[in-house]
Amino acid sequence: MSSDKSSNILLSPAEARQADALTIAKGTAGFALMESAGEAVAEITAEYIGTPLETGGEILILCGPGNNGGDGFIAARHLDDWGYPVRVMLAGEVAALKGDAAEAAKRWPGPIEPLNPEALGGSAVIIDGLFGTGLSRPLDGAFADMIEAANDHDALKIAIDVPSGLDAETGQPTGPCFVADATVTFFQRKLGHAVAPGRFLCGGLDHIHVADIGISAKVLAEIKPQSFLNDPGLWGHVFPFAGPESHKYHRGHLLVLGGREPTLGASRLASLAGLRVGAGLVTLAAPSETYPIQATALTDVMVRRFDSAFGFLGILADPRINSVLLGPGAGVGERTSELLQDVAARGRKMVIDADALTSLVGRLDILNAARNTDVVLTPHEGEFARLFPTLKPKDDRVQAVREAAAAAGAVVVLKGVSTVVGAPDGRVSVAANAPAWLSVAGTGDVLAGMIAGLMAQGMPAFEAASAGVWLHGEAAMEAGRGLVASDLLQFIPAVLP
Repeated sequence: MSSDKSSNILLSPAEARQADALTIAKGTAGFALMESAGEAVAEITAEYIGTPLETGGEILILCGPGNNGGDGFIAARHLDDWGYPVRVMLAGEVAALKGDAAEAAKRWPGPIEPLNPEALGGSAVIIDGLFGTGLSRPLDGAFADMIEAANDHDALKIAIDVPSGLDAETGQPTGPCFVADATVTFFQRKLGHAVAPGRFLCGGLDHIHVADIGISAKVLAEIKPQSFLNDPGLWGHVFPFAGPESHKYHRGHLLVLGGREPTLGASRLASLAGLRVGAGLVTLAAPSETYPIQATALTDVMVRRFDSAFGFLGILADPRINSVLLGPGAGVGERTSELLQDVAARGRKMVIDADALTSLVGRLDILNAARNTDVVLTPHEGEFARLFPTLKPKDDRVQAVREAAAAAGAVVVLKGVSTVVGAPDGRVSVAANAPAWLSVAGTGDVLAGMIAGLMAQGMPAFEAASAGVWLHGEAAMEAGRGLVASDLLQFIPAVLP
């Protein structure tokens, strides 16, 4: 499996500008980058709409006052050269354009109209070149009116770099926002392309096209990006594969803390998910009152009885147990937090989920006792808010997870439409493959078991969490609409790399 992560990189707007600046500093003219960008927009637009004779209607290109507008002028020139009927509207006056954008406008041979929401006419395609990645304020006035009219118009809509009105760092609209059917971006995807709702406003991940405009991948060594789209290209190089001489203990032994009624199924789901993802053995530790139920229900998972923290730690004394999952059905309270502290002090790999997360509120110092960095927290948004009350993922999901991981000294998995995995060293991955029907009870328990099972096999915590999240989404896609959490278990083998 490929270990090349360059296709997974997500740049911030500042990093994208740095890539441009480094390329120009090494001798590439800024206008050459703009020419390549505009031509790429024209080519991808033509791929969508077919030949001029097939198209019918006009291509309307909305150009802003900066470089994004310059890209639009160049796209217009190429489309016009290829025989497409093209109109251009400009925000502001041609005389006010500067630098490369002014040169691009100068080379456009056709008329330039002012922005006019009432003059969309027979536009079959609208290309948004108003604002790019540098915009962070809400659009208002004539810009807002133009965006709203374009969104209401029945046409194919294509955004240049990012839809105008979208924050390219957070994936959040700053106000009125162009809603694209497709987006053409340059060099690398941006964070806002992956984080919801940004990816939906861009047309969906399959309709975000990355064009090569002459920026060398070598600049990434200077930029040192820390944000990645989550797919096998990110973690495949460390995914565990059993060799011909492997036996069950080579593949790791996962211990799951079981709980009491009414959530017995949670720990069963987690245990079976750990097995399905490849762990060699899984043991479920069950209190005496639920031991007969769990022992009867599970045939592939070993079930051990315990009645106290001392008893659980006695099970953990087996040196072959190298990964521990605490949380699903464990119960909330001091007993669970004390158990967390005891397990952390023993230096085992840990996944902390559900009830154990709630028991950790106000007690993140417990994690400081961990003697390794292989600890993963898997909160949903409510649990995240309780654990990290000062952080605001609704404003900037990626940054909030990055700060949470640094504060906890652990990998943090913030579950949701865009599940973000953050490591204490600043790395983050953003998943974009989870279907809506994954949001049912119990699926989080399956995810926790998958991550813990991968860690048991020796996968580092950040990569294990990212792989677990991606495989979880893929299994849900295989299962289809109407799934219940247990359905995921049978589809995990089908999506393993």
